[in-house]
Amino acid sequence: MICNFSDLRNKEVVSVQTGLKLGYVDDVEINTAEASVVSLIIYGRPRGFGVFGRDDDLVIKCSNIELVGEDTILVNTSDSSIFTKSRTFTVENLLK
Repeated sequence: MICNFSDLRNKEVVSVQTGLKLGYVDDVEINTAEASVVSLIIYGRPRGFGVFGRDDDLVIKCSNIELVGEDTILVNTSDSSIFTKSRTFTVENLLK
């Protein structure tokens, strides 16, 4: 199956172990030197309609993807290579 980025954004990511819906693919990390996709990123949920920021992002390495189907992506969440990435903003970063 050939899949482009807009198709990925419409697929729901589900954990194989727990059956929990993790969210939808929001971004991908690409290794430009090797021309390969490194991981999928699911943005954290907004807190207080986005006024209070977001929860941590979920980063899923491509090695943890079990199956890419028509509507869903099944991932193995038991591995420690799935991690969260915090979005921290400071006033100094916003002024740059």
